[in-house]
Amino acid sequence: MWGQDIGIVEHSHTVLHDMRSVSKSIVSACIGIAISQGKIQSVDQKIFDFFEDYKQYRINGKEELTIKHFLTMTSGLEWNEEVPYDNPENSEIQMDESGDGIGFVLSRKLTAKPGSEWKYNGGTTEVLANIIKRTTGKNIYEFAKDNLFKPMGISKSEWTNSSGTNTPAAASGLRLTSRDMLKFGILYYNEGKWGSKQIVPQEWVWSSLTPSIFLANAERGGYGYQFWVLNYTMQNQEMAIPTAVGNGDQRIYIDKKNDLIVVMTAGNYDKWDIKNNSSAILENIYKSLGKK
Repeated sequence: MWGQDIGIVEHSHTVLHDMRSVSKSIVSACIGIAISQGKIQSVDQKIFDFFEDYKQYRINGKEELTIKHFLTMTSGLEWNEEVPYDNPENSEIQMDESGDGIGFVLSRKLTAKPGSEWKYNGGTTEVLANIIKRTTGKNIYEFAKDNLFKPMGISKSEWTNSSGTNTPAAASGLRLTSRDMLKFGILYYNEGKWGSKQIVPQEWVWSSLTPSIFLANAERGGYGYQFWVLNYTMQNQEMAIPTAVGNGDQRIYIDKKNDLIVVMTAGNYDKWDIKNNSSAILENIYKSLGKK
C-alpha cells in the first residue's frame, strides 16, 4: 500500500518502523486526550456535529452516528477491507485515492444499524483524525507529537501522508521505533500514566482495552476503542489480551495478568499465511511461561 518493496532492512533501536494499523490505536489515544481537554464532549457526540459541511450525508439513519461507533468500528457503513490492499475494490484504497477521504466515508450507505455490527473500517479512523483537526486546529500527527509523544520522550517519528489528500494517513501511516512502541504499551499498561503524569485518562484506557463488541469469530475475541482484544490460552486458561495490531505482524500486546508487554515488528505486509507469525510467537511465549 505504501510503496515498493525495499527488501531486507537492518533493524535497530533507532530505525523507524512502519506500524500500519497500530496507528489506529494512537488515533484513539488522541481522541481520549482531546475529550479530557474539553475539545470534544464525549464518545456519544454525534459525528455530524463536526461535519456541517457534509450535512447532505446526514440522512437515512446516519444522523445517529457517534464517535463511539467510529472508535469501535460499529458504524454500520458499507465498507470492504476484506480484499487485498492492491485490489481496487478495497475501500481504504478508494478512500485514499478519492481526494476527499471524509466525503468518501460519510457518503457510504448504511448496511446495518449503528452499534449493531462490527466491520473493519479504516475510514472511521480517518474521520476520527479529522475531528482532532477540526476541534484542535492540529492535524493528527501534530496533536500526537504535542500531547502524546513529547510527554513520553518520543522525539523521532514520521507519519506518512495519504497521496490523495496530502494529510496524515490516520489508519496506517505512523512510523515509530520499536522502543517507542514499547513506551506506548507501557503507557496503557499503567492506565494512561507516564511517571507521575496522567497523559491519557484512566477511564479512557479501560474503555479502550475492554471489548465494546464481541466478534463473530470467537477465536478473534472482541474490539474496544481501536484496540483488538484477542483470545489466547495459557495453562488451559483463556485470556483476553488487548492488542494494537498492524498489517505485517506489527503488534503491541498488553497482558496485565502476567505482567507482560510484548512488542513485535516484522515486514510481512499483506502476507496472511505465515506459520510462525506474531500470534504463534506469543503462543510459544505462553507455553514457555506455563512450564515455569
